[in-house]
Amino acid sequence: MRYEELTIEGRNAVLEAYRAGKTIDKLFVLDGCQDGPVRTIVREAKKHDTIVNFVAKERLDQISETGKHQGVIAYAAAYEYAEVEDLLKLAEEKGEPPFLILLDGIEDPHNLGAIIRTANLAGAHGVIIPKRRAVGLTATVAKTSAGALNYTPVAKVTNLTATMEDLKKKGMWFVCADMGGELMYRLNLKGPIGLVIGNEGEGVGKLVKEHCDMVASIPMKGDIDSLNASVAAGVLAYEIVRQRLS
Repeated sequence: MRYEELTIEGRNAVLEAYRAGKTIDKLFVLDGCQDGPVRTIVREAKKHDTIVNFVAKERLDQISETGKHQGVIAYAAAYEYAEVEDLLKLAEEKGEPPFLILLDGIEDPHNLGAIIRTANLAGAHGVIIPKRRAVGLTATVAKTSAGALNYTPVAKVTNLTATMEDLKKKGMWFVCADMGGELMYRLNLKGPIGLVIGNEGEGVGKLVKEHCDMVASIPMKGDIDSLNASVAAGVLAYEIVRQRLS
């Protein structure tokens, strides 16, 4: 399989991509352009909750691969996204309590790819990412996942906390990583669980943390006070694996 992030340029091409059901992660539109075709594209983007960036012509020229963008460039996902229900169905098919990894604003594609790789190896049934302020399934993510993206579904949701509330109604518990939490070895991480990892700089957001049932800290003995997001995800994911095996 070729790992290519699809760049779509030109008004007709972008509009047809929407009509064909392609997942568009981001749309770049010439600032101030208000003609009919562009308005139609922006309307489609809003309908599909695509992130729309209105930018100067110089920016469009810079990211254009063809030089014929007609004021519109779209980035489509390298892979199709799953639905949250697909992740739960996968756990059910395997006869296992759901184990999901939720990412609160991971912006580095290398981190996302590494986390998807870890999720696959740790037996997680899928990864959930938010639509906004987070990286999507780009070619870099696919490459960094080392093929795991072919097997581990990734769902993209509009509201992470609302998704957590829905999953709680289905019996799931949530644990997030934070330096101020309880030592991870002292927590019961068995059963249907969602592991929440925060972004590279600020960690888990306040509202997301409030929706977690447990806060886990990783013991650290060194001179710096934090781990890379993908490494933290790996450490906690394998503590969940250890407890499931015990």
